[in-house]
Amino acid sequence: MKLAIVTAYPPSKVTLNEYAYHLVKQFRQKQAVTELILLTDKTEGAKDIEFTEQGCIITVKECWSFNSYRNIFSVTKAINTTKPDAVLFNLQFMKFGDKKVAAALGLMLPWVCKLKNIPNIVLLHNILEEVDLGSAGFTSNKLMQKIYGFIGTSLTKLILKADTVAVTMQKYVNILEVKYLAPNVKLIPHGTFEIAEEPNYSLPKGPMQIMTFGKFGTYKKVEGMIEAVELVRAKTGLDLEVVIAGTDNPNVPGYLAKVQEDYKHVSQVRFTGYVEEHEVPTLFNESAVVVFPYTSTTGSSGVLHQAGSYGKAVVMPDLGDLALLVQDEGYRGEFFEPTSVESLASAIEAIVTDEAYRLKLSKINYNAATAHPMSQIADMYLETFSEIMTKKEHNAMVVNTTVIK
Repeated sequence: MKLAIVTAYPPSKVTLNEYAYHLVKQFRQKQAVTELILLTDKTEGAKDIEFTEQGCIITVKECWSFNSYRNIFSVTKAINTTKPDAVLFNLQFMKFGDKKVAAALGLMLPWVCKLKNIPNIVLLHNILEEVDLGSAGFTSNKLMQKIYGFIGTSLTKLILKADTVAVTMQKYVNILEVKYLAPNVKLIPHGTFEIAEEPNYSLPKGPMQIMTFGKFGTYKKVEGMIEAVELVRAKTGLDLEVVIAGTDNPNVPGYLAKVQEDYKHVSQVRFTGYVEEHEVPTLFNESAVVVFPYTSTTGSSGVLHQAGSYGKAVVMPDLGDLALLVQDEGYRGEFFEPTSVESLASAIEAIVTDEAYRLKLSKINYNAATAHPMSQIADMYLETFSEIMTKKEHNAMVVNTTVIK
């Protein structure tokens, strides 16, 4: 099978590029895949396709740009040129741009594949029905939220024209089946990027690192985390370092620079900037606790799966999709009220002052992460493509038989 994947890809800074990297890493090792065609966004640096493991041929075609109105044409042209047997779209609603028209045009691409009769799956990481538009940085205006809701419903109907729409949470399946009467939605878990050998759960010498990882400024804000760690330091006397790993959300440029300036009086606060793939293991392994300083959620959390794979205790807000992941996939952590610094401080304190509890959470989360390795997720997509192709062949035979008669 020549499998094309429409996605952002490292060194891209567009969302979901890391997910694509790990999915590609697994697909290329599958015997069913003879060639991977990456239909990616344009980047200054070369795409990261140097894997240590043996695998199939990888062809990269940089054919789209964030916020370009021509993406629907350029990606379609690339599909026509490369002639894949199947296409996987790695999507969320702002994948092709944060401008409404550019984003909407890009999301029409699965429908284009359907019209061309190319087997296709959309991996949809979030659904607008479960996104707090204000907290996530879309809009706080109530009228605009209604307009976004209408647009989101229309785009969802368009996306559902794909052969199969895969979502990462059972709740999403339920919503799409009930609201849209969609018969082609399938649950395929997010999966865990790297499953290393079980860690020894020990920490490096020096301050205990309280780490958060992501793109910050909208519903992910770090001020409360810094203040919470200050409270824990004052109460316990522990040597704690705040590690803020990642970059600004594209909708809030300059956010982290302002936080760094506003909190320069606070000791032991480290801003790492963009984290390269090869730096991720060290970042997690050296952390005592991984914190999710979110005020809302927009989908299944890749960071939670990463934290689990490295055997880390986590502190999470008791809301939305994170709470559901704990219920559905077996993760455990300390919960806090999203708007309360004191609640966050208590959650962090509960872990850093109790080594046995930290170890217990770490082992539970490692076991949860190992239940869905990325290799298994890749197999689920290949099985789904096989089902789609079989169905198309059957339908073609029925049509041909009818014509002959």
